[in-house]
Amino acid sequence: MTTRLAVRPEPRVRTARHPARAAAPASRGDGNDQETRSRLLTVAERLFADRGFKDVTVREICRGARANVAAINYHFGDKLGLYREVLQSATDAMRATNEAARRAGHGQPPDEKLRRYILIHLQGLLASNYETLHRLIHREMNDPTPVLDAFVEQSVRPRVEYLAGIVAELTGGRPTDQRVLRCVASIHSQSIAYLPNPIAARLGFHFKPTPSQIEEAARHIAEFSLAGVRAVGSKKSEG
Repeated sequence: MTTRLAVRPEPRVRTARHPARAAAPASRGDGNDQETRSRLLTVAERLFADRGFKDVTVREICRGARANVAAINYHFGDKLGLYREVLQSATDAMRATNEAARRAGHGQPPDEKLRRYILIHLQGLLASNYETLHRLIHREMNDPTPVLDAFVEQSVRPRVEYLAGIVAELTGGRPTDQRVLRCVASIHSQSIAYLPNPIAARLGFHFKPTPSQIEEAARHIAEFSLAGVRAVGSKKSEG
């Protein structure tokens, strides 16, 4: 019987915000401060994911959120502060997945750690709310902003280091070895292939993110990865 491992959201950990500022005058219709703030985040997340940080204006965000043009300065300091807060949602999702994988793999042999990591990672990647977050991350990768360094350190580096540690256990290498890091990249790239995209469907690659199909895909990725990692480790020992 297959054990289903569900990712439980972790408490959100926020980066330091700008110092308190004098309250900006709210326009009629802004309503409650928290409601306005929530609307700004929702609209900004969609626009930033669609077009990237640089191509979205403060006026567009405020118009979509039915907020005063001063609302972004009041709640977030400036447009970059708002963007930092939006990207934090992607950071939080990745941190939650990382922690869930660590808990699931605690005390397990490396091959089982890898299987559990891949399943939890794929479940998180294909969660219903992750498509927008993935597009947001993709935009940041293609056109980096000053927020990139914090995003890497808080979410990407811990994920890579944990997975590199598992691969190093399997190969007998070091987590910083290029062979190990290439294996990490190969494992992650397999999961990305299961994200919805119109090209894959046209080529006959049909996949629906149901729990059973996610588990089946995770098993395939794990077995394929374990075979590849062991082959790389064997060549290393022979050389």
